[in-house]
Amino acid sequence: MSWRTSFDISRNSGESLTTQIQRVLKREITEGVLHPGTSLPPSRRLADDLDVSRSVVVEAYGQLIAEGYLEAVQGSGTRVARHLSTTPETVVPTLLNEGRVPSVRWDLRTGRANLSHFPYREWLAGYQRVLQTARQSDLDYPPLSGTPALREELARHLGRVRGVRTTPGQVMVVSGFAHGLGLLCAALPELRIDVLAMEEPGLLRQREFVREAGLRTRAVPVDDEGIDVEALARSGARAVLVTPFHQFPTGVTMSDERRAALARWARDVDGYVIEDDYDGDFWFDRRARPLALQRHAPERVVYAGTTSKSLVPGLRLGWLAVPGDLLSPLERARSRRDLGSDSLTQLAFAELLGSGSYDRHMRRLRARYRLRRETLADAVQHSLPQARISGAAAGLHAYLRLPHGTDEAELVAAALDRSVLVRSGREFSSRPTGARPALVVGYTSLPRSGLAEALRQLGAAYTDVSGRAPTAARIA
Repeated sequence: MSWRTSFDISRNSGESLTTQIQRVLKREITEGVLHPGTSLPPSRRLADDLDVSRSVVVEAYGQLIAEGYLEAVQGSGTRVARHLSTTPETVVPTLLNEGRVPSVRWDLRTGRANLSHFPYREWLAGYQRVLQTARQSDLDYPPLSGTPALREELARHLGRVRGVRTTPGQVMVVSGFAHGLGLLCAALPELRIDVLAMEEPGLLRQREFVREAGLRTRAVPVDDEGIDVEALARSGARAVLVTPFHQFPTGVTMSDERRAALARWARDVDGYVIEDDYDGDFWFDRRARPLALQRHAPERVVYAGTTSKSLVPGLRLGWLAVPGDLLSPLERARSRRDLGSDSLTQLAFAELLGSGSYDRHMRRLRARYRLRRETLADAVQHSLPQARISGAAAGLHAYLRLPHGTDEAELVAAALDRSVLVRSGREFSSRPTGARPALVVGYTSLPRSGLAEALRQLGAAYTDVSGRAPTAARIA
């Protein structure tokens, strides 16, 4: 590129050409236009662009290197000094609301996929087949609800694996759950629904996301059978977001009675249930795996899933199986926001589903995570016997209930001192007072040996904290 337009060089100025170049570069660096690490053109090329002697540029670069604005790297030329920080670090909010996190040896946060399990070879083969067979129409703007090939494969897959009752025409491909939830928040007001009930406890950042999308929220309590449908009915809401397979964060699986009651509620209020089946592929319990809630009331339940846990979050690939009367409002909302999801990624995933590669990958992944879940259960029993894992043996996290009187904040801080990062249960509740102490533990990102050691350190942290607690708190 030519750098001439970035410089206002005048031979009639009272400043020397060298000073003018220095001034412009300093300004661009301090104003954040040239970022730390940005490579600058070689002195000869910049001199040609500015129509000045090369010695003028060499002198300007040399002075800025001496002042610490630039650095010369052997074999890489001249670049903006990496130690400069022109803007404060930006924290990008997510639905998990993690923000800045310290560097630790054992990270037990939830929502962290093990990226090493991604099926690189199968994905590459699927992509190659797509590129070899793609028609010109496949490379054009995709249909708003997704490519027909993927919608057909998803309808088959979801019916076979999760018992979802849908058709290809009722499947919408989205760029992850947050994208789908945003579309639903935009479409529901067309049906005169402006309140979304949400589970308590749950993802607080998700509630902020919904409010920022324009809907009001109502917190509805969860017990050992799932969401309290009677409390939901009293809330006045006509739409609710639930995680019935493995409630986040408590790990509870919604009972059959609650599922039936929730379906009746939706019909009675002419409302909708959004089923976030975020880790429905992972069931390790000896009991029969529950199928999707959606099959109880396909005309009232929006089923949502993604590849974030089964493949990797970076694909930004998900889907909604929607009641027929919701599809048009969703497509209208989407037409105002984006022009569909990446068609080549959709077609590659359709290849994985259709060829059986995805099924084989999931069998391997479930086997690995089952061993990690067993390792976690054994480690809790040996290193933290005071805790009890709540809910079913399923999903990719565990909810550890602690003895009454345990100071969650102090325990989390003591664990961090031992280089273990873990979240307390109260971080996921808008009404933490009165809730039984708990920890929310993700177990998929560490190897089994690391998981056992992390729990050993967590147990030692609990001993430290309980040893400092007042006698009354220990007895409670």
